[in-house]
Amino acid sequence: MKILRTLYLGNRLFLVTAIVVACFLATFILGSGYWVPQLATFIFVAAVLTDVLLLFRVKRGLRGDRLLADKLSNGDDNDIAIYLENYYSFEVWLRVFDEIPHQFQRRDLEFNLTMAPGTQKVIRYQLRPVKRGEYSFGAVNVLAYSRLALVARRFRFSADKLVPVYPSYIQMRKYELLAIHQRLTTLGIKKIRRIGQNQEFELIKEYVAGDDYRTVNWKATARKSRLMVNQYQDERSQQVYSLIDKGRVMQMPFAGMSLLDYAINATLVISNIAIKKSDRAGLITFQDRIGNVLPASRRNNQMAHIQEVLYNQKTAFLETDYSTLYAAVRKVISQRSLLLLFTNFESVHGLHRQLPYLINLNKSHLLVVIFFENTELKQVIEEPAAGLKEVYLKVVAERFSLEKKLIVHELRRHGIQTILTPPEKLTVNTINKYLELKARNLI
Repeated sequence: MKILRTLYLGNRLFLVTAIVVACFLATFILGSGYWVPQLATFIFVAAVLTDVLLLFRVKRGLRGDRLLADKLSNGDDNDIAIYLENYYSFEVWLRVFDEIPHQFQRRDLEFNLTMAPGTQKVIRYQLRPVKRGEYSFGAVNVLAYSRLALVARRFRFSADKLVPVYPSYIQMRKYELLAIHQRLTTLGIKKIRRIGQNQEFELIKEYVAGDDYRTVNWKATARKSRLMVNQYQDERSQQVYSLIDKGRVMQMPFAGMSLLDYAINATLVISNIAIKKSDRAGLITFQDRIGNVLPASRRNNQMAHIQEVLYNQKTAFLETDYSTLYAAVRKVISQRSLLLLFTNFESVHGLHRQLPYLINLNKSHLLVVIFFENTELKQVIEEPAAGLKEVYLKVVAERFSLEKKLIVHELRRHGIQTILTPPEKLTVNTINKYLELKARNLI
């Protein structure tokens, strides 16, 4: 019974069966002897039995496994590999089907290959999730054929594996590695000249060629009888809070991902960069009420806490209440901090309803309002109009684009820092703004 459950008929078997049936019909119509179809049937049955014997005489003909990370990175191409090893003593032809999670909506994941006896092969492909959560992988199904290809033997590997999809830790690691090797400019991070003197004293050291003569410590020089200078470092332990709007305005999708998930991915990266810069990173999420509050810290496990909080964000995309955000910030954040507010405004009227809360936040803290440029509207504006309908569409698109610029102007008029960015450039533009504010000693 186990053999029958893993036995599949090959396409060639149906062709041979059709030939045998045709022989029977021909001898019946022409009236010749029946030895021809009998011989064909005998050869056919012998070939099928031989094929079955070749495939099933080895208890473990193939070994396989699906190789992937314990968690997937949202919005990134994640590498998946299927490892196969041939234990047969002859070359086999394989058809490989991977049962990937339904969220990807792909039914074309089939691979065809041949494997020599005693060899190993790795099939590689990529999956790009666009939503956080748990993804259920089915089995890797492999149909193995011999050279006769009359029947196939089915193998199943790595069945029923549940894999969580986390905010983009691949992006976080990429920026972290480039920051360590001073290569952030390759991703569009600007080199920003520091204005003025670093503010925090670190130590007194002996003068070496190239040190700024203005930092000479004359008292230490007299005491040591050699030239000594003060050394300064970036001001540390400043608080950086990411405020994530989970309301209705963050539901809009771009490239399959919601604006909320773009904000979550950017928050993970900027929090990691802030901690690497010796600042403290914190997090507040909100919509009609306050969601999660994670106080700013730079302890060793802070990034793990931030990642878990971001992974578990759920929202009904309700109307955002900025009064609850203002109350929470006043209650939780006692010292002046950098507040990175990830939200979205589509009209100046929508901004004016929330503007009093933003102005009050900016009085006690350094507030940066980060919202999104509609790149699809930009495409409509740039395309030439072919008719009257296209002209109307361009006028409407230009009106919405103008609203965004007016929002930026209105925020800056009240002294509020702003970033208007395409979703795909959100992380780069946020890091640039953070480095710019640090260079200007505004935080």
